[in-house]
Amino acid sequence: MIKKTLYFGNPAYLSLWRDQLVIKLPEVEKNESVPESFKEQYRVTKPVEDLGVVVLDNKQITITLGLLEALLENNCAVITCDSKCLPVGLMLPLYGNTTQNERFRQQIEASLPLKKQLWQQTIKAKIENQASVLSDCSGEVVKCMRIWASDVRSGDPDNLEARAAAYYWKSLFPNIDGFTRDRDGVPPNNLLNYGYSILRAVVARGLVISGLLPTFGIHHHNRYNAYCLADDIMEPYRPYVDELVFRLVESYGSKIELSKEVKARLLTIPTIDVKIGGKRSPLMVAVGQTTASLYRCFTGELRRISYPER
Repeated sequence: MIKKTLYFGNPAYLSLWRDQLVIKLPEVEKNESVPESFKEQYRVTKPVEDLGVVVLDNKQITITLGLLEALLENNCAVITCDSKCLPVGLMLPLYGNTTQNERFRQQIEASLPLKKQLWQQTIKAKIENQASVLSDCSGEVVKCMRIWASDVRSGDPDNLEARAAAYYWKSLFPNIDGFTRDRDGVPPNNLLNYGYSILRAVVARGLVISGLLPTFGIHHHNRYNAYCLADDIMEPYRPYVDELVFRLVESYGSKIELSKEVKARLLTIPTIDVKIGGKRSPLMVAVGQTTASLYRCFTGELRRISYPER
């Protein structure tokens, strides 16, 4: 079953009652003149077991420790946002698999040649998906990107990822003057930042459920990054976010802002339809297949990570 994403952008009281997330409105709860029966009509409940991602995007949200515990026990990723309404924090369960210790050890002991081969597969899949998005969105001839994808060697020593990215971003938004992919750059970088944060949470959640440490990457190794492996494994999924952002720019224009309507569209990322293993699946389900296959690569059962194909 596909897990749901809940977004809270207004003040709210969030608590737990009989395995249900209870949503209360502060303006109603604080009003002493409002009868209790009337207040109950405004209380909404959601089964905790149905939730995969919860986004908290308001300074006046109050959440109980009991609810946080229940969310994490059910492998739900909890995202907090800053004053600019951008995701700034991610809370995940410390364990998500019964054989956690064994899986950690196999991941940490993975050989360098294996990690280089897995990174090669990751970059090949990313460039292929970028090429498909570019072709679908702009009609751009992508023969060069297909060649770069096929030429990626173990560990990508030629840095074909960067070469493909430079061509891809220049061609995807040619009508936006001076556009480059930069976290602090002009729109739609703001949308890309938001979308990638949601994607990162989904991938990190999948890694934890598969019993892997999101911290230890196969390529990324920044000492200050707690989610290096998530940043590795999300690479072939980024083009799905890029395509969604491209369609939003088509609808709202190049100076698009993170309005509630735009955020609502970006929060559909976990349910985007992707093709993996020859079948169609929601992105969140596909990520679970990817992270499970990664673990089997660490154990030697598989030689390839299962990535989506556009």
